[in-house]
Amino acid sequence: MSVDVQQLAINYLELDEQARSKAHYRPALVTPTASVAHLVEQLHLAYNGKPAKGYAAFNTAKDQQVVTVLQDWQKQNSDFIVLANTATSVLEQQLLAHQMPESGYLLVCHYRYLASDYLLFCLLGSKDHFSLTEDLELSTSRHLDIARMQLAARLDLTEYQSSPEHGKYISFIRGRAGRKVADFFLDFLGCEEGTDAKANSKVVLSSVEEYFTAADFDSTEKNDARKQVYSYCEERAKAGQDVVLTELSAVIDEQEQQGFLRYCQEQQLGVDSQFPVEVKELKKLIKFSGQGAGLSLSFEQKLLGDRVQYDPHSDTILIKGTPPNLRDQLQRFIQGYSAFDRNESSTE
Repeated sequence: MSVDVQQLAINYLELDEQARSKAHYRPALVTPTASVAHLVEQLHLAYNGKPAKGYAAFNTAKDQQVVTVLQDWQKQNSDFIVLANTATSVLEQQLLAHQMPESGYLLVCHYRYLASDYLLFCLLGSKDHFSLTEDLELSTSRHLDIARMQLAARLDLTEYQSSPEHGKYISFIRGRAGRKVADFFLDFLGCEEGTDAKANSKVVLSSVEEYFTAADFDSTEKNDARKQVYSYCEERAKAGQDVVLTELSAVIDEQEQQGFLRYCQEQQLGVDSQFPVEVKELKKLIKFSGQGAGLSLSFEQKLLGDRVQYDPHSDTILIKGTPPNLRDQLQRFIQGYSAFDRNESSTE
């Protein structure tokens, strides 16, 4: 299902001679077209695909400029372009205050997807593409760099209106540059981080494993259930939706669909009825992986105790049956590449 674009504003932040961000404002909203709808759909998919997100809520202790104009817009006391331009101005101020020179295009978009209304703020860089005309003349065009989206936050307007007390109606990309980037984007919106998707994922991870033991799942049932849980959570995360506890319970135990739900309540595990998760953290349900000191190792959880044996006392792992491409490399190295090649030639 495609997104339904309501309104889109685009302004530009450039760096001046003192390396300070300076805003340039588009005089009008972008006219909705098929291309605009495709752009917003790409933004929606790119945002949902970002694995590490934080969740936040508005905080009166922070700058309330964006919140105030947002509420005015919701009450139809001001236009969307006022909201977008105010947000651009506040972002310009925060970039200066945090001494973080950034340039790019600030897109502020109101769109609908499924049953929810969203307001997306994203600062995108651009890159030049080169092509040749029929006369072999060089032509350049500037493209928005959606794939490298790092500075973005999205307000779930539907949840903001219906369940603001949950404190997770704003999500934001944590980004590779660390905590400071998240801080200035939170200050720009006037909000503070609340719900921790990574912490939620760890609670779910441990709770699911505890339930397997309490419900006497055998190894096959555990492996099947882990795959189903991961698949369900991954699908919800990619769609930008919360995990629903009742649905998760039915996925975990098809025979006793309310079993996990009751277990969480009885054990007072503190699992919310709906919550965001971090798929990267939940991948531990189906796979072991780690790296360090020159070694990188990853294998499916179901192989532990079968093809993979781990001795905690000696801290050693025994692997039975190495992958063909790894076995080929090891044999070539041990036997000597030239000798191995001669053996191959003699069998042809």
